[in-house]
Amino acid sequence: MPAHIISKTILNKTKKRDAWFLDDYTINPYSGCSFNCLFCYIRGSKYGEHMEEKLSIKSNAVELLDKQLKLRATKNQYGFIVLSSATDPYLQFEKEEKITRRILELILKYKFPVHMITRSNLVTRDFDLLHEINKNAVLPMDLAQQTKNKVFVTFSFSSLDDNVAKIFEPGATPPSVRLETLKEASKHNFHTGVSMMPMLPYISDTTESLHNMFSAFKISGAKYVMPATITLFGNGTSDSKTLVLRAVEKHYPHLIDKYKKFFSNNHELPSYYNKAFYKKMLELGEYYQLKNRIL
Repeated sequence: MPAHIISKTILNKTKKRDAWFLDDYTINPYSGCSFNCLFCYIRGSKYGEHMEEKLSIKSNAVELLDKQLKLRATKNQYGFIVLSSATDPYLQFEKEEKITRRILELILKYKFPVHMITRSNLVTRDFDLLHEINKNAVLPMDLAQQTKNKVFVTFSFSSLDDNVAKIFEPGATPPSVRLETLKEASKHNFHTGVSMMPMLPYISDTTESLHNMFSAFKISGAKYVMPATITLFGNGTSDSKTLVLRAVEKHYPHLIDKYKKFFSNNHELPSYYNKAFYKKMLELGEYYQLKNRIL
């Protein structure tokens, strides 16, 4: 069972809004993540190899947020709130805890726009609140000139193959289910799309795989696809580089030499690889008429 902790703050103001995620604020209702993605950037000794074993619930999150949002609203400091930047807002025990839902109720109360980023299908439970937020939220003045949407729903994928996902993101909702949830979000007329982050070299970023993904996302109603290559950090037993290389060696032994060449002395792919990758992404985006940004 996850531990309960008392947090000093819950609403984090970003220094600069990210062009991809449009985050003026971020909220992480949980500490740690039971989806246990091997490539996650928050991995390390703090959470250990099995991140689900060190989960924490911020018990006072709702009370804190009520005070913080009230203050921001009073000062007319409206902006997009991203759930979540360091964990998923819809971990398995959110079904019972309902902290994310209670947070959304406050976001609606104080009329803030919101961007939901998830690898789960549980977001459908909160479509009712998201519809109300989309009707009533106040957009920051600069974004009000670019969009009328006050809710964005982004689904994260590193592959469409359930078997691949079971290896690299073992606790997350299977991609096949996620894809159906993307379709549902689109049918509800939310401005929805995909975070293709991170792509797995020679596994999910092959030409065939990428065409399958872009085609599936387009058919499912995605408005945008935001792709990124993988970065891997650390050499400890619970670091992302160690865990991903171990998984590749076990399940894709023919690729391990390539991965070791890329990441033995680096945390990111070489510039020539990234250059080719993003060139391909632009071509696919144009072909399938999918933007590479939300706006």
